[in-house]
Amino acid sequence: MTPPAGRIRRRGVHRAVFAVAGTYNLAWGACAALDPQWLFRFARMPPLNHPAIFACLGMVVGVYGFLYLEVARVPERGFAIAAVGLLGKVLGPIGLARLIATGEWPPATFVLCLTNDFIWWIPFALYLHDAWPSYRGDRVSGHTARPG
Repeated sequence: MTPPAGRIRRRGVHRAVFAVAGTYNLAWGACAALDPQWLFRFARMPPLNHPAIFACLGMVVGVYGFLYLEVARVPERGFAIAAVGLLGKVLGPIGLARLIATGEWPPATFVLCLTNDFIWWIPFALYLHDAWPSYRGDRVSGHTARPG
């Protein structure tokens, strides 16, 4: 079935996914900022000498939460935000895999990628697939999609 003009396919699903992703990122970001040593305790690693680095990561993740909530609000205009988000969700595990492969971090830290990255790959990719025609059309015509 073709969506109404100016709307993307599976709009309701994408709104729900990005509302959950936004809420999750805000919560994870707050937890990481408030307790930057949690991952190191969980993985039985020595505490960070500079926990502000992990707290800063939490703040960045939290900022993405606000962006994902904007995609949930108006999914027709969120393609670039979701594309950057998915890129981070692919690059993050690659970087962590390198740390684990070199022995710098233990395999237990892989838990970080389960809820922050892997579970979002399919829903974000599906959104990008559904939002591409609207994004491409906006870029070609110079118009912004208006939700109905």
